[in-house]
Amino acid sequence: MVGEGDEELARLLNAALSGDDQAYADFLRRAAGLVRRFAQRRITFGGLDPEDIVQETLLAVHLKRHTWRNDSPVGPWLYAIARFKLIDAFRRANRRLEVPVDGDFDAPAPEPEDRASEREIDRALATLPPREQSVVSAISVDGRSIVETAQALDMTEGAVRVALHRGLARIARTFGRM
Repeated sequence: MVGEGDEELARLLNAALSGDDQAYADFLRRAAGLVRRFAQRRITFGGLDPEDIVQETLLAVHLKRHTWRNDSPVGPWLYAIARFKLIDAFRRANRRLEVPVDGDFDAPAPEPEDRASEREIDRALATLPPREQSVVSAISVDGRSIVETAQALDMTEGAVRVALHRGLARIARTFGRM
């Protein structure tokens, strides 16, 4: 992952951290594609949805984007976050997963303790309308799947995905200039 694409991700993330909302949207779109492919390669049986991993990773990236060191490649940092989210998803599903350390990881992973504080999460959720708040909280905080959230909130899976995307986008717009 380190290379020409990583340089573009670093440029976009640096611009985003400087307050460029369009660069942040472009960064999140590219990061989502990378994480989606990463998750799809590693989820080889039913029960987990790669899109859940994508959304949880993007939320974690948003909340912890300030931890990225701009003198380091973005790819290993992003994949480390995605790997932790994938492992968390398998744990929630009571499945055992061994994630091999392969060519996707060129730098040490951040420590797993580097998580958003409850205060940061509450602050981000408070900016959302009630329906989006319920969806983002159920999926990203409580660890529910899209299917479980849809059933619990009496929504379609598509409506849950839309609410999740809108909620995460709203959080990104609101806190994009931290």
